[in-house]
Amino acid sequence: MADQRAAASATAEFSATWEAIVENVERALRGKREAVELATTALVAGGHVLIEDVPGVGKTLLAKALAASIHATWSRVQFTPDLLPSDIIGVGVWEKRTGKLNFRPGPIFHHIVLGDEINRASPKTQSALLEAMEERQVTVDGVSHRLEEPFMVLATQNPVEFEGTYPLPEGQLDRFMLRVTLGYPDRHTEIAILEHHIDDDQFLHLEPVATTADVLALRDIAQEVFVAPALRSYLVDLADASRRHPDVAIGMSPRATLAVLRAARVRAAAAGREFVVPDDVQDLLAPTVAHRLTLTADARLDGAGEADVLADVLGSIPVPTRRSSSA
Repeated sequence: MADQRAAASATAEFSATWEAIVENVERALRGKREAVELATTALVAGGHVLIEDVPGVGKTLLAKALAASIHATWSRVQFTPDLLPSDIIGVGVWEKRTGKLNFRPGPIFHHIVLGDEINRASPKTQSALLEAMEERQVTVDGVSHRLEEPFMVLATQNPVEFEGTYPLPEGQLDRFMLRVTLGYPDRHTEIAILEHHIDDDQFLHLEPVATTADVLALRDIAQEVFVAPALRSYLVDLADASRRHPDVAIGMSPRATLAVLRAARVRAAAAGREFVVPDDVQDLLAPTVAHRLTLTADARLDGAGEADVLADVLGSIPVPTRRSSSA
């Protein structure tokens, strides 16, 4: 009984802190509740976010506001064709006075890193992010340097302009927990933006509502959220169905399955629940999995999309019953 009360108290604390962060970010990024929730989900779950959208819809503001809300450090890297890996992770500098090679950290050594137009950098530079994103460390001159937690990469790419860009390899796409699209605001929201966002540095007016330590505490709470065996089987069945779908060349990887599970736990805790339900998995499947799928050439020619495939996958697997998903 005491354990149940402690779990309920922790979940209530999670939900309150979560809501405070989301609402604070929304003060700067109006009308984008879903995108803000997804970005916060990735932050708490220890994942990274790929933002695909046109310029000027608030991608940079999202990173700034999220960092300001949790009193975190942040940096912005403008990816260009001439950007070198050392421009991101840092470089060893020989100090003549001491006779030693000293490491000068790059902009990757911040809690939140905004990689702007990541697909404009060369594959070699893009790959410099892989170790940091997956292992939370970088290696320079044979020496590994740990990154401070929480650590999240918010990478953007313009889905319209393709000239001078390099497509992200499947291995790198698979390291982004979520793909988010901000989109244009509706009429009412855009009028509100014109009224209240005269100052481009709106995020500077945001006061922190949590700390990086709070985020790590939320992560610990989310890891304790219960996932029934039936729901684990449901998730594995969805992954298997994606791999066997006739329009799919590369389906869900085990990393993708784990990403859905981690994100679903965060979503459940944010809703004040101590357990995951099928709706958590279903609602997060598209933003977590769609960018990881590789469709066949024939499917592309026929106009099929990742959303169509995921709809088929969800429709092909029976949803666990309430009793089985809570057992």
